[in-house]
Amino acid sequence: MAAALGEEAPDNEDYYGLLNVRREASQEELKAAYRRLCMLYHPDKHRDPELKTQAERLFNLVHQAYEVLSDPQTRAIYDIYGRRGLEMEGWEVVERKRTAAEIREEFERLQREREERRLQQRTNPKMCRRVEKFITRFKKIRFPLGEIKSNYLPAVKGQYVRNADPSRQSLAQLPGITFLKGTISVGIDATDLFDRYDEEYEDVPGSSFPQIEINKMHISQSIEAPLTSTDTAILSGNLSTQNGNGGGSINLALRRVTSAKGWGELEFGAGDLHGPLFGLKIFRNLTPRCFITTNCALQFSSRGVRPGLTTVLARNLDKNTMGYLQWRWGIHSAMNTSIVRDTKTSHFTVAMQLGIPHSFMMVSYQHKFQDEDQTRVKGSLKVGFFGTIVEYGAERKISRHSVLGATVSVGVPQGVSLKIKSVQDLNSLLQGLTITSMILFPVFRLNRASQTYFFPVHLTDQLLPSAVFYATVGPLVIYFAMHRLVIKPYLRAQKERELEKQRESTASDILQKKQEAEAAVRLMQESVRRIIEAEEARMGLIVVNAWYGKFVNDNSRKNEKVKVIDVTVPLQCLVKDSKLILTEASKAGLPGFYDPCVGEEKSLKVLYQFRGVLHQVMSADNEALRIPKQSHRIDADG
Repeated sequence: MAAALGEEAPDNEDYYGLLNVRREASQEELKAAYRRLCMLYHPDKHRDPELKTQAERLFNLVHQAYEVLSDPQTRAIYDIYGRRGLEMEGWEVVERKRTAAEIREEFERLQREREERRLQQRTNPKMCRRVEKFITRFKKIRFPLGEIKSNYLPAVKGQYVRNADPSRQSLAQLPGITFLKGTISVGIDATDLFDRYDEEYEDVPGSSFPQIEINKMHISQSIEAPLTSTDTAILSGNLSTQNGNGGGSINLALRRVTSAKGWGELEFGAGDLHGPLFGLKIFRNLTPRCFITTNCALQFSSRGVRPGLTTVLARNLDKNTMGYLQWRWGIHSAMNTSIVRDTKTSHFTVAMQLGIPHSFMMVSYQHKFQDEDQTRVKGSLKVGFFGTIVEYGAERKISRHSVLGATVSVGVPQGVSLKIKSVQDLNSLLQGLTITSMILFPVFRLNRASQTYFFPVHLTDQLLPSAVFYATVGPLVIYFAMHRLVIKPYLRAQKERELEKQRESTASDILQKKQEAEAAVRLMQESVRRIIEAEEARMGLIVVNAWYGKFVNDNSRKNEKVKVIDVTVPLQCLVKDSKLILTEASKAGLPGFYDPCVGEEKSLKVLYQFRGVLHQVMSADNEALRIPKQSHRIDADG
């Protein structure tokens, strides 16, 4: 339902702006605004047939806005879906006791799914048609609420979910849906840049240039396909090569949700370097805050059978903290304990391992900046029998579906390495469920795939300050140069194309809004005349000039065109008792206003007179405005 809604053009009708009230306005505020506009637009106040017709249309629009916002249920739906949401069929099945917060939370999730679905439609239209048929077939299936919670709540495949109730770590499985995931790693040997022995290559042709080689490569892919509501098949494979030697393997796993508290998985594998593999994995909730995972495996090879056993016990220590205990027996026996704390702004991990051949202690911290690019800075220290490793780095979102990161690793005796990571967040198909009363709606999140690229570059086997410097500064210089010269111009051009498409798609709507605004201004003339006379008599607030739209004040944007409209009359009409109050909403929805530059930043500039003194203010489009104010006063010497 929401997905279908999202395919349409955006809804430009702002009922809050029309009534000039806050989005949190009380019933009393709504009534006061409604009565005032009714007095302004009442058809009986206008004798001219043309004005009377225009007044009827505006009066009906004001009445419709008040009816929607005065009812809590329709107001909650309008807050999320806009006016078109009220016209959609199916709201009769929504329990009226649902709060606005619940509907808003659902809609935010559906918005993300809608964007990913559009991406899938461009890359795999056949799969989209298949999913549409699936949605139609499974829509409004009734399930007991307990069964929904136990078998259909999503979880990360084979991993532990932060802040998740362990009792809900079962799979969201429905037929016809697949998960795709892949990793490509290319190892680069660049030690010749810093550890070069010039005397050994003096007579070799081409020896004046450092030799940079690709010495290893690893590729892995996996696909997860639910067969039924409880059974899932997982097919994975990998290929590896290093210094001319390589191999690969293929694995097939079958997973079944056995109950509300757990699931089991059988795994079969084979490869050219190792013989057949048989494995069994079991997940079980012990308590609502604690779960256990056990993995048993038998690896057959020319040396015989190698058994292995891994057990992980995990517990929610608090809302943001998980504790893990791991015991591994087999080829690399070890005991490991770790504590992971993940919040909105940080991620902290401390771990200790005792094992053969490696024992270590590790501390890592990651800070998450709350910016648009989701920038993250991280650092870690790892000390063990193998030596000491210090790592630091950062990652940043460079586009809607791409993340780029770089990490510098400095260790003894490992040397200095630079690790570059790129993640394409394009998952083929995930799903969520919307539960309304006792009715289940399957809702799908569509992407293409999830692909991760690693480029570990080994710079030197020694601790050379020059290698550390270039590994740190080099990626930063390249990133900022690429961001300024390539990424920003590309995103700017893409935004211009989107704006042009938006202008074309909304041209007829904007023309209608312009005509309605001009009609509203004609209807306001008589009321404005009376307001000005009353304000002049008391030396009150008089709007001298007011403009709304796109202003160009920055010299770097001097080539851009100014796009503004005169809104002096509409603003004067809103003056009451020598005060003008505008709420935090787009001013394009105010009576007598319209959007002169769709999709671009807009401002409101007002020149007004109060107590015989000129004042001036400029306000952003969605910024609340209250005048008069002493700070707006124009000084005589200024």
